[in-house]
Amino acid sequence: MSLPPPWVRRLVIGPAVVLLAAMLLTTLPIWLLFALAVSPLVPGRLRVPRLVFLLIVYMVWDAAALIVMAALWLASGFGRWIRTPFFQRAHYVVTGWFLRTLFWFARWSLHLAIDVVGTDPDTAQPGRPEIVVSRHAGPGDSFTLIHALVNWFAREPRIVLKAALQWDPAVDVLLNRLPNRFITPGRTGTATLEEQIGQLATGLDDNDAFVIFPEGGNFTPRRKVKAIARLRASGLDEMAEKAKNLRHLLPPKPGGLLAAIEAAPDAGVIFVAHTGLDRMITIGDVWRELPMDKRLVMRFWSVPPEEVPDTEQERIDWLYAWWARIDAWVEENQPAPRPLWMDRGAA
Repeated sequence: MSLPPPWVRRLVIGPAVVLLAAMLLTTLPIWLLFALAVSPLVPGRLRVPRLVFLLIVYMVWDAAALIVMAALWLASGFGRWIRTPFFQRAHYVVTGWFLRTLFWFARWSLHLAIDVVGTDPDTAQPGRPEIVVSRHAGPGDSFTLIHALVNWFAREPRIVLKAALQWDPAVDVLLNRLPNRFITPGRTGTATLEEQIGQLATGLDDNDAFVIFPEGGNFTPRRKVKAIARLRASGLDEMAEKAKNLRHLLPPKPGGLLAAIEAAPDAGVIFVAHTGLDRMITIGDVWRELPMDKRLVMRFWSVPPEEVPDTEQERIDWLYAWWARIDAWVEENQPAPRPLWMDRGAA
């Protein structure tokens, strides 16, 4: 389904979400009682009430963010000064508030814990721009990474995202006000994807973090097979052989990272690995795992700018070497195996 134009998203979808959230909030007891009533019919530990509660929380969270951003728009002279440093900083502060709130509810209702282990110390010390290169796996990993960068490491992210995320009104409004770039695979307009990424990575300051996911999507075995086939079809047999050895990651697409490094030569590079939600690939997997009772483990490695290779081929080989290292870390830090099902008698 194609994305509606901005005026529809702002004047129709956004207000509709606010009205729906108000209705759900005022009738919350009714929805929870209904969910509790049908819960015995569904195996799992209060799976239906948890899901209903989370959906309502997310809807209210989205609506509250829209109301706050409407207030910022009014305060900025009906958007006149919305791009000034003061209001840009205000939007990053709002991002931090709302992500902290969202993850507090996730910890409380899903039993989701997030731990950072073995992180290089300079990751948390703004003083130079950083290009953050992360794997993609599991539901909500993008939210988790941005939460970590904003709230733990005092960074202001610039993110390359899929255009479909603009269906979420709060994400749409907030991230379009900040220096981010929404892209549609296969449709880049007059500028190539690499040119768009290079433009976004230009002018990073000392507390900025340019965020990119070189895989382009969550790992699945089917996507890995297709990605390797594309590499072979392009005559990149050596890269295809390296990709075959990856057990948990898709082969990275180096073009975006190369463009970012060219645009920000003074930036360091931070590689990010995480594990804990990898096996939750489909909506069915997520449903069967509720409540998650998961521990998401993250690892950050910092590479100073002087250690970034100079030539394009060296950078591609370097990226693949890091991808192999991240893949090995994920293999070593996999959570204890547990089948994706719940006994009907589970409490």
